[in-house]
Amino acid sequence: MNSADNLSEAGKIAHQAFVDMSNSKRQHFDFLESLEAKYQSGGAPSLVENQELEKLLSIHDKNVAAFTTAIAAVTDPEEKQILIQLIS
Repeated sequence: MNSADNLSEAGKIAHQAFVDMSNSKRQHFDFLESLEAKYQSGGAPSLVENQELEKLLSIHDKNVAAFTTAIAAVTDPEEKQILIQLIS
């Protein structure tokens, strides 16, 4: 079984960037779902809640960009395939 420990430094960075991106996506969607549940019977999110939602989305956008850059830095086709397997 492949492990992130067996990757090059670039591969490890790409793997961590994927983990970070996945976590920020989950945090953004969890907060969005909590707002939806809170206000499904009426009302709207407060300014503070909208600011938090924007902050979480901004963090996720940065993590997506970091992952895109990191995965592009992995040039070995075999290692890229291992990464794909690890993140699938």
